[in-house]
Amino acid sequence: MADERARHFRQLRRLRRSARRWSVLAGGLGGATAVLTPYAGIGLPDAIWAGAAGSAIAVAAWRWADLRALAATPAPPALDPVEAAARSRARLVAAVERLPVGPGVLAEVRRVRTRLALRGTTAAPAWARLDRAALTLAGMSDRLNGPAEPAVREAAEADRSLRDLANRVASVERALSLAPRGPLAGVHATLAAQLESGVSAYERLVVAAASYVAEDARPSTEHPAAARLTEATDLLHGVAAALAELRTPTTPLQTPTPTAQG
Repeated sequence: MADERARHFRQLRRLRRSARRWSVLAGGLGGATAVLTPYAGIGLPDAIWAGAAGSAIAVAAWRWADLRALAATPAPPALDPVEAAARSRARLVAAVERLPVGPGVLAEVRRVRTRLALRGTTAAPAWARLDRAALTLAGMSDRLNGPAEPAVREAAEADRSLRDLANRVASVERALSLAPRGPLAGVHATLAAQLESGVSAYERLVVAAASYVAEDARPSTEHPAAARLTEATDLLHGVAAALAELRTPTTPLQTPTPTAQG
């Protein structure tokens, strides 16, 4: 993805090519006008040749003027490689997010990247538990409505806070290799305990949400779908029995024969 400096030089090359094309066209039309006009005097075809030549000359002059003006403009400074990479990444992310499955793909990529960054630290197991619980809660989010909506908002805020805390724990733990003893070790232990308790509380919230979804969906009597299926099954059994009776041949009734009188 080109930066402003590359765009400036690309526009300069495009204007130069355009000015050359129009100059060649203006020269060809002007030469044709100068050669063909004396043969039959000035008529309608000669006026057309002259008008086309004049228009081409004017456009060529405008193109050369635009080229000189752009060439006189200082080129933008070269973009820093780090900033260029950040812009390219942002444009790529924006392009992926516009796809139907883009947000899900980006979320999975960020999840894997964070998991790799925390690998080998004490925050990795807690982060994995938090990730599993968050995915479970996301699968139930469509059914957590009504009285459960405040809990869903609180869970989203807690998820962001706990993920930030996990990154802090990992950063402090890496710094412990420089100073294994001292106040930093105590800070690390405190942050790790906070992370553990926060993840446990989040898991309890997910369990409570699952209980809410289960109770909200459990009817007091038989499920309506099961009742309708039972009725449909009985109906099909009755129709099948009726068809079987219609297809079974029946024995015709015989008239009794009179007995002989003695």
